[in-house]
Amino acid sequence: MKKVLVIGYVWPEPNSSAAGSHMLSILRLYKQQGWQVEFATPAQPTDHMTDLSAEGITSQSIVLNCDSFDSYVANYAPDVVMFDRFMMEEQFGWRVEKHCPNALRVLDTEDLQCLRHARYQAHKANREMTTADLFSDIAKREIAAILRCDLALIISDYEMQLLQGTFKVDARLLHHLPFMVDLSTLPASTRDFDQRQHFMTIGNFRHAPNWDAVLYLQQIWPLIRKQLPQVELHIYGSYPPPKATALHNPKAGFLIKGWADDAFEVMERARVCLAPLRFGAGIKGKLLDAMVMQTPSVTTDIGSEGMHGELPWPGMIAQDAQQFADAAVALYQDEVRWQQAQLQGTALLKQRYDGEQLGEQLISHIEEIASQLDEHRLANFTGSMLRHHSMMSTKYMSQWIAAKNAEAPKG
Repeated sequence: MKKVLVIGYVWPEPNSSAAGSHMLSILRLYKQQGWQVEFATPAQPTDHMTDLSAEGITSQSIVLNCDSFDSYVANYAPDVVMFDRFMMEEQFGWRVEKHCPNALRVLDTEDLQCLRHARYQAHKANREMTTADLFSDIAKREIAAILRCDLALIISDYEMQLLQGTFKVDARLLHHLPFMVDLSTLPASTRDFDQRQHFMTIGNFRHAPNWDAVLYLQQIWPLIRKQLPQVELHIYGSYPPPKATALHNPKAGFLIKGWADDAFEVMERARVCLAPLRFGAGIKGKLLDAMVMQTPSVTTDIGSEGMHGELPWPGMIAQDAQQFADAAVALYQDEVRWQQAQLQGTALLKQRYDGEQLGEQLISHIEEIASQLDEHRLANFTGSMLRHHSMMSTKYMSQWIAAKNAEAPKG
């Protein structure tokens, strides 16, 4: 039986973020193989974290920049170690390599942090993203982490192309893994057109692209409301800050609802989901949830990126505020177009997000690399170069901090 250690950036919160849901689906996939799975993280527990013990998954709190991790990982002796985002690989990757050199190292990128950061910088400056934005210090760290690992999980086909074409990463180090949907649990039917009303959006308010989308909706909503004066916009999401709740305006139909106990339920009650994302990366959980609940959506090129390939979008894609508003109104009022979007969403789920098929492909890839790990690493010269002691600044910084902490007077 394989032993898997997952080193998390945060505790999984599947009801708070798409990243949390994606992490839980991967953990469950490992458990389904009959593997022993432990989740370890330096993060503090949260109110919305999932109960891993109910999933048969053990958990452990670990400490940054502390040698206690060395004995912990050596005793656990995992066959596979998965790092949740590149920051965890930087912190713990060299320790895993030292004490468990034969463990297969996997990096779950969630989405490319460097791409999201580059787009954010360009958005703040009100201009198009440049190569200089993309080739940032964050990119250097993230790509280095990918190269140091045996396999990196990439959520979007756009990011797969970016890594291979722009950053020249060997395809053998990458695995395309979008969100895994259990098609057997898809509802046979949901509320029909006449049983639904209002617009909705949802997303963790701590996630910068989501907060920006709420601010953008402040511009878009009056344009929609002018054409549909009786409709409302319901805005859901975890961790709403005071600056968000201050935007609550019942008179204008702009309603900050905050935490949703059941995201699928609020998605199904709405007629149209709005996701006016102006920057970000990866693929969007809210738009996948919309497809699951057969709720047509209006989004941007950024929102739909990497999600539908050559297949039609289950709703509409708009480029500016007025176009977005007009698309939202048209979809809201046109039952035939709305029903067509529903069918397109269901077709998209079946063709690109089949969790059983995607899971089998990932496990097969992991098993294949594990069976020839030495040859796989030998073919990755850049990765071995980055693991050379002369390149290990994060290791020596961590050791220095650990030594300083050990010398610090107690009490």
